[in-house]
Amino acid sequence: MTIQPDRIGRLRAAIVGGGIGGLSAANALRRRGVDAMVYEQAKVIGEVGAGVFIYPNSLRQLDRMGFGAALAAVGAKVGRGSEYCRMDGSVVGPILTTDSSGWNGLYGMHRADLLDVLARALPPRAICTDHRCIGFEQDSTAARLRFANGASAEADVVIAADGIQSVLQPHVVAPQPPEYSGVRAYRGLIAREKLPRWRKEAHQVWMGDGKHFMVFPVRNGSLLNYVGFVPTTTETAESWSAPGDRDELAASFQGWDPRVTGLLEKVETCFWWSLYDRRPLPSWTSGRLALLGDAAHAMLPHLGQGANQAIEDGVALAVLLEGRDAADVPAILTRYERLRRVRTDVVQAEARQNGLRYDSKYASLEQRDREIVNAREFRKGLYDYDVEEAAIAARDDGERLPA
Repeated sequence: MTIQPDRIGRLRAAIVGGGIGGLSAANALRRRGVDAMVYEQAKVIGEVGAGVFIYPNSLRQLDRMGFGAALAAVGAKVGRGSEYCRMDGSVVGPILTTDSSGWNGLYGMHRADLLDVLARALPPRAICTDHRCIGFEQDSTAARLRFANGASAEADVVIAADGIQSVLQPHVVAPQPPEYSGVRAYRGLIAREKLPRWRKEAHQVWMGDGKHFMVFPVRNGSLLNYVGFVPTTTETAESWSAPGDRDELAASFQGWDPRVTGLLEKVETCFWWSLYDRRPLPSWTSGRLALLGDAAHAMLPHLGQGANQAIEDGVALAVLLEGRDAADVPAILTRYERLRRVRTDVVQAEARQNGLRYDSKYASLEQRDREIVNAREFRKGLYDYDVEEAAIAARDDGERLPA
């Protein structure tokens, strides 16, 4: 069976991957008249409990798509009381939660809540679950996908939003294994009512010898998302849902600030995942195929920008593809890569460096503290960036695409 998208626009887009990047790209593309279909290998759209930050640079874009009220209803505002601390609880400095204009566009989100908001905005027929991609081919007129269930799809452009282990990435670049960071992250959710004195809007980070711990609110503040980052010599497969050892987690932060140890006393279960990223790829596109999100620029979570950069990718693609002909697609995708990687290469590198700061891998902790405080200027630039404006400028900069 070949799936034929509704022709609501001039272009047909097939998106492989129904995560945050894929669903936000579908919404951005449909907003600009591109007929976007999402193909997800899981039987249902959803994700186990994990928190994610939506920062001003991507929330600005989601607001323009009409998601402001829906995100406010399920997100948790992050602002007052946010700070960096040493492992003993002494304060290093505040965490920036606004852009340079003072707009506090920062939410802690449960991933499942965010996915639900994005999925509900799409026509039901635009999301095909239980579609695991197993094949890709293209020619001068179209691109084609094959799925394990026997279905196939044809489109003018294929967008690989299928994560760090992307099955489509090898069609763009030679296969390279992700790089292991040497860090395992334990994460989980805890009801805020168990910690009634916890600061309502606070994102808090504690930094110690080779490890760090963070907490922020999600789901209207009713839940606290915690993550403990600890070193390990055991390289394990990437997983968001592997059961973690609660006692091992608590032991890793023994003797830290009582706020950390007190929270961990309340933890009953947790999950872990091993942290991987990639060096910048030599290319993101090949003909009618484009990589997006972790498939293009997998990064460590130490800036909280993975999902945010994926959202920016989708917006950039939507702007550049709007109103174009199928014959233009390869040239448009080249422009997309040129626009986006100037930014994502920097964010990838800074995420690595910020992990070193958080884990105190500095000869001088005074230097670490200075860099943590001075990073406010970098974050202002990060949050002020408007990918839609940048993409419009790239689209209208006078270059002529092939007719």
